[in-house]
Amino acid sequence: MPLNSVRPPTVSPETLLDALPDAVVVADARGRVTFANPAIHRLLGHSPGALLGRPLTGIMPQRFRAGHGDHITRFLTTGEGELVGQTTQLPALHADGHEVLIDVTLARVEPAPGAAPEDSSIVSVLRDASTTILLERQLQVSRYLAATLRVTAALTEAADADVAFQRLLPTLCTELDWDAAALWQADEHSGRLVHAATWTAPGVEVPALRAETGRSFGPGEGLPGLVRQSRAPAVLEDLWNDERFLRRAAARADDVRTGVAFPVLHGESVLGVCELFSRAHRTVPEELTEVLSHTGRQIGQFLGRLRAEAEMRSLAETLQRSLLPSHLPTVPGLELASRYRAGGGSALVGGDTYDVLPLPDGRWMALVADVCGTGAEAAALTALTRHTARAASAAGCPAAVLAAVNAALLRDQGAGPLRFVTAVCLVLEDGPDGRRAGISIAGHPPPLLRTADGAVVALGQPSAPLGVDAATTFTDSTVDLPCGSTLLLYTDGVTEARDDAGGQLGEDTLQRLLAESGCTTAEATVATVAAAVEAQVTGSRHEADDMALLALTVPA
Repeated sequence: MPLNSVRPPTVSPETLLDALPDAVVVADARGRVTFANPAIHRLLGHSPGALLGRPLTGIMPQRFRAGHGDHITRFLTTGEGELVGQTTQLPALHADGHEVLIDVTLARVEPAPGAAPEDSSIVSVLRDASTTILLERQLQVSRYLAATLRVTAALTEAADADVAFQRLLPTLCTELDWDAAALWQADEHSGRLVHAATWTAPGVEVPALRAETGRSFGPGEGLPGLVRQSRAPAVLEDLWNDERFLRRAAARADDVRTGVAFPVLHGESVLGVCELFSRAHRTVPEELTEVLSHTGRQIGQFLGRLRAEAEMRSLAETLQRSLLPSHLPTVPGLELASRYRAGGGSALVGGDTYDVLPLPDGRWMALVADVCGTGAEAAALTALTRHTARAASAAGCPAAVLAAVNAALLRDQGAGPLRFVTAVCLVLEDGPDGRRAGISIAGHPPPLLRTADGAVVALGQPSAPLGVDAATTFTDSTVDLPCGSTLLLYTDGVTEARDDAGGQLGEDTLQRLLAESGCTTAEATVATVAAAVEAQVTGSRHEADDMALLALTVPA
């Protein structure tokens, strides 16, 4: 038999429909079920035979039957309706009484030629929507989480809590697609929530809400107060008519319909409340409020840490200032200038210090010291070094001053690692041609003298650092500082400043810098050296050390 004469087996439409995994229900022009395939039992628990002759709306919850019955009648008679040509999610009634959310697709079967219009039929394809809903929710949650990660990333680049709060609103609105946002922070004096910032998306203006920023909210007052009291997000889907929103008139004026707010929490403390506003009347899913609640705690922890770090830096700066003179004194016949640069890294307090003070006999003492290490222990040693040197300055001998500091450091040494100090001490008096200096050095870089003709020479003979050995002997040497000369005292943060490749500035470079540049005054000297150090460490991966500079110029 020729192949083209083979006919496919005949399969009835009912057999085909019975094999489909989706439930199929057919109704006549009156909306009565004329066919249902076996999949309806798996979906809604009804046996196909039990549905025959029953209204199609019978598988809907009671509250939907009247409205959807009219839609079905219009659909059957005209072929038109809201449900045509699209899949709609609707609740269906399971045989045991509970509701099942289903996807419904409707089609109208025209009557055969010559048949009456009432012979038309409606075909409904029903599918369990739970998998689709779950997937949509998972995608939505993923989008929310990705948005909050971008918010967190934006905040981590902020230098302090104030900058972080400024970045919070625009990032949240942009990532979560809201039109405007407001931030309310707890006032440390009144304890009420006061306005901190308002942000709007490009092209959106909310002048009426901005005019309300003079308000403050106590616990339970308005949307911010409600969120603060509950420490949980709150959703107001109709801002115009919800009495909990005290700015209803402003919301109407700005055409803002929906709002959601969440607390920024650090532990149990509410740092602030963030409001998000939408001009569209939108439903806020539970997934979003859960993400916002979690985000509020993450932001709160981050901001709390930033605030603590800011307070710590403020305390450290205060402590650092106490280890340095507030200003340099006026010394007759001398020009003085100084620079201090804190090191990099996590250390909040450096160990470098300098001092200039008068002696009872009219002479002057100058000190530059560098404590091993950084942090609180280094600060304590710096304070001990500075105050001991001041107390011992009456001896009028640089070596005696360093010996007193050495003894004090040794007495203060605990059981921890050895902490030592390097220092250079000068005692200045009038000389035959300018000034004369007595110099004593304890493990410190020697001072550099630049004469009027540009020659640079290192002065003094270093001995061992302070705080290492009680038997260390400190000696004095005396040098003349002629008119037009400049003496530079510095710490090793200058010569050991490293570029990205690890190369140090070095003593030779420093001497060449003093000789070749216009370092003819104390101020020009410290400015030139500080600029060279800054250029050396800029862009370097290596942590910069503290730097202290003290320059003394004898005018020509």
